[in-house]
Amino acid sequence: MNSFELLSALRELGYLKESCEKLWWPNSGSFEVVVGAILTQQTKWSNVEISLSNLKSRSLLTLHTLANIGEYELSLLIEKSGFKTQKASRLKKLAYNIIKEFSDFETFKQNVNREWLLAQKGIGLESADAILCYACLKPVMVIDSYTNRLLSSFGYEFGSYEEMQEWFYDGISGDKVCGLYDNENTLFARFHGKIVEFCKDDAKGQKLKALML
Repeated sequence: MNSFELLSALRELGYLKESCEKLWWPNSGSFEVVVGAILTQQTKWSNVEISLSNLKSRSLLTLHTLANIGEYELSLLIEKSGFKTQKASRLKKLAYNIIKEFSDFETFKQNVNREWLLAQKGIGLESADAILCYACLKPVMVIDSYTNRLLSSFGYEFGSYEEMQEWFYDGISGDKVCGLYDNENTLFARFHGKIVEFCKDDAKGQKLKALML
């Protein structure tokens, strides 16, 4: 099985099969995704949702408002996500650097690259790719615990994050992707979303058996 065959199998099982459906990450294409990508590190998404709700209630889920809030106040609002002092500091610094380099979020979305994100403190490969994929809507595949879980169940072993990511890219190229979705930039976002939904839905492994046939 290659990545295109995996994508096709997930589509046939009905996971996010329509191109018009929303992307898996809530409010994709917005600055909220950038914030969520930092907050979700080393915690459950349910905790992140509480922090995001706190920020949203204070109208703080925009680039400039987050950059201007006091770090201590921010840490209290995101406390549920854990490592509140560290994450508040990193969010403030990231917002400041985005403004300094790109001026506004829309310019950031259009021009940021992986190298710039990885140079920011607290952003690793998964966080950088999540931001590129779901905030900037670029054709980038996110590699996380769900992709690892699914591929390991098929017996695939990879030596690095980049090696697994390349496996996804290799199978989905050229004519194979034409017509799959209205916007090919979001193909990998939808692919990742299918994997997440499949893994969450397949707790007992019954659908995995069907997928492997």
